[in-house]
Amino acid sequence: MITIENLHAQVEGKKILNGIDFDVKPGEVHAIMGPNGSGKSTLSSVIAGHHDYEVTEGTMLLEGEDLSEMNAEERAHNGIFLSFQYPVEIPGVSVTNFIKTAINANRKAHGLENMPANEMLKKIREKSALLEIDSRFLSRSLNEGFSGGEKKRNEIFQMAMLEPKLSILDETDSGLDIDALKIVANGVNKLRSKNNAIVVITHYQRLLEYIVPDFVHVIFDGKIVKSGTKDLALELEAKGYDWIKELA
Repeated sequence: MITIENLHAQVEGKKILNGIDFDVKPGEVHAIMGPNGSGKSTLSSVIAGHHDYEVTEGTMLLEGEDLSEMNAEERAHNGIFLSFQYPVEIPGVSVTNFIKTAINANRKAHGLENMPANEMLKKIREKSALLEIDSRFLSRSLNEGFSGGEKKRNEIFQMAMLEPKLSILDETDSGLDIDALKIVANGVNKLRSKNNAIVVITHYQRLLEYIVPDFVHVIFDGKIVKSGTKDLALELEAKGYDWIKELA
C-alpha cells in the first residue's frame, strides 16, 4: 500500500525525521508509538503532504506511485486520509454537506460526475448506521460544539464515506473517555478490509486493546528504533519511554 524508504524531513530548517523506513501492505493495521517530539505526527503530516514540511531525502510510494510531486489535495484524491488530532470547527457547514462536497470533489478529480443524490443518501444512511450515528448529528455544523468523542466519531464517519486506501489516525484517542474510545475503535474495526490499510498513531497502549495492530513501531528521534507485534506495545507500557533511549 505505502512504502517509505530512508525518509528525512524538516520544518523551518529543523530536522525532524532522520531516516524512516516503513512498509504497510493492504489489509494491515500498523501502530506507531513514541514520546512527544519523536516525529510521529510529523510522519503523518509528511505522508499527507502538509506544505510546512520539507522532504530532504528518501522516497514515498503509494501503490507504487511516487508521492513527491503530489500536493496534499492530490494525495487525498489518490486515497490518503488523515484524521486530525484536533479537528477544526466549520460553523454553518453541516456534517452532511461537508462530506457531500468532499466526495464530489474526489469524483471530479477522477473525471466522474457528482454522485447522484439518491446514491449519496443511501451511502450516508449505510455508513451512519454502521457507526451508530444519529441522523440529528449529521445536520449539525461540522465539529461546532462537538465533544471530543463526537469529533473523533465524525472523523471516522468521513473515513467511512471516503473509503480511502490508506487511513492515518493521528492520536485519535487523545482526550477520549473509555466509552468514546470504544465507539471510535469499533468504527475503525468495522472499516478494516483487505483493500485498505490503517496507521494508528498513539501514545498509549490502551487504544491497541480495541484496535489490534498487525505491527507496532516505536519511533524516537525521527527514526523507527524497534518494530514488533502488539506485545511490543505492552512492553513499552510496562517499561516507559525512557527504555527506548537505550534502543536508539
